[in-house]
Amino acid sequence: MTPENRRRLKRALALLCAVLSLTAARADDEHIDVRVEITDGLVTIDSSFLVKATPQEAWAVMTDYDRAVEFVSDLQTSRILKREDNVLYVYQKGVTGFGPFSFPVELERKILLTPFEKMESHMIRGTLKKQQGTTRLAPEGAGTRVTNRTETVPDTWIPPVLGRLLVEREARGKFRELRDEIMRRKSAAPGK
Repeated sequence: MTPENRRRLKRALALLCAVLSLTAARADDEHIDVRVEITDGLVTIDSSFLVKATPQEAWAVMTDYDRAVEFVSDLQTSRILKREDNVLYVYQKGVTGFGPFSFPVELERKILLTPFEKMESHMIRGTLKKQQGTTRLAPEGAGTRVTNRTETVPDTWIPPVLGRLLVEREARGKFRELRDEIMRRKSAAPGK
């Protein structure tokens, strides 16, 4: 085998390993549904998961932006800049992506709150071209169904197939961290 063919084989094996690691889900991620579409630079993420907590317990974690760096691993900074009735202005800085496809993200968002039911977020300024999303909470059985739709136009190109897998993996990981924090706080609450 020639040295050039060896290099090609190594690159192909590395890419295959990366794809396989992206598609291997943790057992506890099975109940986190994430669908990603990338069309003409627009990344749309639709996700849903059930957490064994009340909407109020889920809400307390999901709106705790000042402490989000404690439970969302890719956040470096998160703070509420201003509150006006049911509107929050939030600044967040972190990293998105995976491995060589990672890039820094900095956002200031306006978030309209409908307590215990819905959060609507719109980017005011940041390193993305566009970002908006809606998260809904609804009682379901003995828990709460959390659904989210986010539309983002990144400032960098995302490869369609591998990019979709990367975005899906990252979104699933964030929702796992969120769900885990909701359950951790519920377990730590007095009387539980």
